[in-house]
Amino acid sequence: QVHLAESGGGWVQAGGSLRLSCTASGLIFEDYAMGWFRQVPGKEREFVAVISWASSSIYYHDSVKGRFTISRDNAKNMVYLEMTSLKPEDTATYYCGARRGNVIVDYRGYDAWGQGTQVTVSA
Repeated sequence: QVHLAESGGGWVQAGGSLRLSCTASGLIFEDYAMGWFRQVPGKEREFVAVISWASSSIYYHDSVKGRFTISRDNAKNMVYLEMTSLKPEDTATYYCGARRGNVIVDYRGYDAWGQGTQVTVSA
């Protein structure tokens, strides 16, 4: 059974930085595309950044391009999201998702999810 666990969320002032981490277990990590997604109450989950198993394909939501960086360490079964120049509109619960196969940006194509980590950015 795939298990994902996020960490690293918290409160930060606008312009600040945070690094999210996701630990994966119960899977052959190299078989999976990974992604970060976020959700605010009452809204649909949206993709933030996704990465293919070999890190050869990476996609970012337009709103985070140039500010966020996704990376993965296949030796450690970890995926990261480095967030800089944070804005209040980045406030959300951030989820790590895993998808067996090719990387896509649609959250509905991801098979497993972590419990989420809250990121709050104050103005």
